[in-house]
Amino acid sequence: QVQLVESGGGLVQPGGSLRLSCGGSGFTFSTKGMKWYRQAPGKEREFVATISAHGDFVNFADSVRGRFSISRNNLQNTVYLQMNNLKPEDTAVYYCGVWGDDATWGQGTQVTVSS
Repeated sequence: QVQLVESGGGLVQPGGSLRLSCGGSGFTFSTKGMKWYRQAPGKEREFVATISAHGDFVNFADSVRGRFSISRNNLQNTVYLQMNNLKPEDTAVYYCGVWGDDATWGQGTQVTVSS
């Protein structure tokens, strides 16, 4: 079955950077678009970024565009989320998923932006 494992979260000061990773297994990773979502306390899960199967198309939520980037390594079945100039409002649990599959998520990785 599809398995997704996120890592790379942590505590960072405002203006800092983090890179999240998500490893996928149980499916043909190189043929699937991937996505990152996040969920802050008391809020619904929201879209952050997506990348096409071959990495030639990316899209971002307005709130992160220009600060976050997304990339992937299909040889390592891994998708990345590079987060720069982090703000306190970026604090959330970050999840990766397979585009078109809303039922399967990893366990998430906590990102806390605080001074």
